[in-house]
Amino acid sequence: MVAGNPAGHGRATREQALYVPANAIIAAFINELHYARGRSARTCEAYARDLELFARWLGRDPAEAQRSDIKAFVLELAGKRRYQPAAIRRKLVALRRFFRYLVVESRREDDPTVGLEPPKLPKRLPAVLKEGDIAKLLRTPPPAGRTEFQRLRDYAILEVLYASGVRRAEVASLDLHDVDLERRMMRVVGKGNKQRTVLINQAAADAMRAYLGHRPRTSDDAFFVGRNGRRLGVRAIWSVVKTVERLSGMALHATPHVMRHSFATHLLENGADLMTIKELLGHESLATTQIYTNVSVEHMRKTYDNAHPRDRREDR
Repeated sequence: MVAGNPAGHGRATREQALYVPANAIIAAFINELHYARGRSARTCEAYARDLELFARWLGRDPAEAQRSDIKAFVLELAGKRRYQPAAIRRKLVALRRFFRYLVVESRREDDPTVGLEPPKLPKRLPAVLKEGDIAKLLRTPPPAGRTEFQRLRDYAILEVLYASGVRRAEVASLDLHDVDLERRMMRVVGKGNKQRTVLINQAAADAMRAYLGHRPRTSDDAFFVGRNGRRLGVRAIWSVVKTVERLSGMALHATPHVMRHSFATHLLENGADLMTIKELLGHESLATTQIYTNVSVEHMRKTYDNAHPRDRREDR
């Protein structure tokens, strides 16, 4: 696409190194998960960190944990440590997969996680910025001391997030040959290493083209790079958005994922169909995408309440 690199050479450069836990049994599980099950290095590290947290709390070999240990761990996370239900559910998933692996490998006979109910998730609508808020973010001047290269790069990242609805990890994993600015298309690698094609608007294409004119000469295939010429990581993508949020002076909560939610909601409100949005977001199920219909209804209600004069009349 943009670069002359062969399309088949991008995957190795964007794949992060596999995190290897110090605990031998957890390390064996992570190796199985990655090399035999094909889970991404990013997913494997998340599982490893969760299991290491459990092992530190337990204070002994996690493979010997009993059902009562896991229940006590969950209670402490929810109580004393004040973890959100979604975070606790993720840790339970890691524990379930870990103990299932131990049973399959005949390292223990029982699975202590069987029948454990995860905490219920609150039914919350995703946070969404208004179109005007997005416009103000994109107009916010960069922080003092930024070079022209950094300014253009950060602006291009913001435009890409809003134009395509991609996740921050997908932005970080973009390679030069993944981007076709003439056709305004990008190939991204999403969850489970699944590839999909997304579209960008002209504003994003123009911003990306301007950034490429100042991108440092480097052998790294990454589209977005730092001053050292190396691929920009997911934390740096997060920092770009949070820095602009702070400088904008608005009382809003802007993150890469909020930009993703805003992208989907604004498309729906402006006439896009759910199936198209589903494909652009890379959702497995249409049911996942349907949450944006609820967000749109809330937007419609606020617009209605602000516009209809009846409830504002004093003689009602």
